Amino acid sequence: MSALTGTSTLVRLALRRDRLMLPLWAVVTGGMVASGAGSIGALYDTPAARAEVASSMNANSSIRSLYGPVFGDSTGALVAWRFGVFAAALAAVMSLIIVIRHTREEEETGRQEMLSAGRVGRRAPLTAALLAALVANSAVALLICAGLSGEGAAGAVALGLAVGGTGMVFATMAAIVAQLTESARLAKGLTAAVLGLAFLLRAAGDAGGASALTWLSPVGWTENVRAFAAERWWALLLMAAAVAGQTAVAYGLAGRRDVGMSFLPARPGPASGRLATAGALAWRLQRGGILGWTLGFLAAGLVFGGMVEGASDLVGDNEQARQIFERMGGQSGLENAFLAAMTGLFGMVAALYVVGAVLRLYGEETSGRAEPVLANAVSRLRWAAGHLLIAFGGAVLLMVAAAAGLTLSYGREAGPVLGAVLAQLPAVWTLGGMAVLLYGTVPKAAPAAWGVAGLCLALGWIGPTLDLPQTVLNISPFGHLPKLPGAAVSWPPLLILAALTGALVAAGLADLRRRDLVT
Repeated sequence: MSALTGTSTLVRLALRRDRLMLPLWAVVTGGMVASGAGSIGALYDTPAARAEVASSMNANSSIRSLYGPVFGDSTGALVAWRFGVFAAALAAVMSLIIVIRHTREEEETGRQEMLSAGRVGRRAPLTAALLAALVANSAVALLICAGLSGEGAAGAVALGLAVGGTGMVFATMAAIVAQLTESARLAKGLTAAVLGLAFLLRAAGDAGGASALTWLSPVGWTENVRAFAAERWWALLLMAAAVAGQTAVAYGLAGRRDVGMSFLPARPGPASGRLATAGALAWRLQRGGILGWTLGFLAAGLVFGGMVEGASDLVGDNEQARQIFERMGGQSGLENAFLAAMTGLFGMVAALYVVGAVLRLYGEETSGRAEPVLANAVSRLRWAAGHLLIAFGGAVLLMVAAAAGLTLSYGREAGPVLGAVLAQLPAVWTLGGMAVLLYGTVPKAAPAAWGVAGLCLALGWIGPTLDLPQTVLNISPFGHLPKLPGAAVSWPPLLILAALTGALVAAGLADLRRRDLVT
């Protein structure tokens, strides 16, 4: 039997299992870039306006650290500057999730052992996972090419290949990490940490003009393809070489271990003492994630805080750009509007953390690890309460870290900034409550909470740029929050969202007590 026997069957299985997630990721990532041409073209509708914004962005180190340098003053070049790096990061996250889901996660749950009992070659699961990631990244690249073809075919192809290529770099990297670690959670965390380091290297290189640091980052390779600005096609060879080399390493490792084993086995923890309670176990399982998220929010706060005073340079005399910031952050002065928009972004990203922390309950249950815990003198509510305390309390810690970063780099009084950041919590908690309700009531639909959070993120971040009606923006709980700092505090929406969160959590926990565990 060949080492690749059964690959086609496993590819079809992977695509069937991800039939909702993959199209959603591809449409959001590719659609975000494709829609940028219309918004950028409307904001800067003359060559002089585009040349001016390109010059001012390149002169602002904080802006360069966030988006990278501008290599041209065409609409396509501005789209590549504004969306290219973030699209590449989204493609990387999508890819690492796909690969680890269909490799290490399958082994961790025991499903891979059952599949391998049939006619499945040793390297077929890894091959199928990489092919599924290739399909997803190809879809993203095609959407970008189709959406931006009107701005120039060569630039559209270059940007599509750069974003898709970055996704495949991290797909093959995740394939290596999946061989080294014993748990899917650790594999995702390590690969995501490498992605974060790559983003920071690119940001540091772009901010200081140190191009060497940018070339050390796979995310930096995306911008150095220079789509719509005398394309550097040879930069794509770096991605191809990285994909080929990492694939060879992953295949070599896959042939030297048994199913379920890893090269870095997990260290067994104590069964008593600090882990004697369900809450302590939940903390042990999630403390690494909280630390990583908190450091990320602190670093992002430092970056965004340094950009506040440069908000006027970012907008310039463009009235449409000013209106977008005012729709996102209110009309109480441009700096306040920019700061309010950034605090809103922190809230929407924190909602992703809360949803992930809540769905850890779903992961513990479906993997069979919850059943031994609940077989002891531990009620379901007590077991769930430990994870929910970390989820909802962790959101507070993240937002405080963001406020600390904003205050330190902006130099403003801590009170207004902290108040503006904490005002996002009711909406953050509401999305967490929705995840609790889905998990407790219809556990198989629990992953749909990611879609709800992603929709709210898209409405809050892209909706104002597309000038969507306020009634559409109000679908998201963030659309009902006061625009702080600068605006008057409106307590009724905050209290209503907090009460709604309590009702959602109570309903989800009530159903969790009554239903059977997922098997």
